[in-house]
Amino acid sequence: MRLPDLTEHHIETEQVVEGKFIRMRTDRVRLPDGTESHREYVLHPGAVVIAAFLDDDTLVFEHQYRYPVGRHFIELPAGKVDAGEDPLATGQRELREETGYVAQRWQRALTMHPTIGYANEHIDLYIARDISYVGHARDAGEFLEVFTMRLDEAVARVGTGEISDTKTAFSLLWLSQFPALWR
Repeated sequence: MRLPDLTEHHIETEQVVEGKFIRMRTDRVRLPDGTESHREYVLHPGAVVIAAFLDDDTLVFEHQYRYPVGRHFIELPAGKVDAGEDPLATGQRELREETGYVAQRWQRALTMHPTIGYANEHIDLYIARDISYVGHARDAGEFLEVFTMRLDEAVARVGTGEISDTKTAFSLLWLSQFPALWR
């Protein structure tokens, strides 16, 4: 099946917001039919999410409050990529800082795009194995609880809506549906 080229071509950019780690732009673009339109979007540096396995079926999770939505979430460890940082190094840093675990084996699984309608954010899923606890080193103002849960229980919590964080839910469902790609 051949799909048509629906590329929108950049004409000009207006920087709307320059935040501490995200920026917002409004671009004028030329649409496939030749007309012009505007696209507002957020520039994000990228992030990683880590599926850290204590054993074949038990993962490390975090429970934390997320201010923008005003509620608590169950999530896999994750964090944003710092400027110039390799995503694997981000995963290793975030796992250690947030949970206190380090891993001997790392595997990059995939890249997901959680907010394609308004941001260029991408999140790389890494699988961490042979983990051991060495003590956390959280950033100032970072409050979370670390705990473990079996993959099948976590997937069930996705089904009930108790786990609704997109990066976590997608990662858990992928891990449960495609074990041949990572085990």
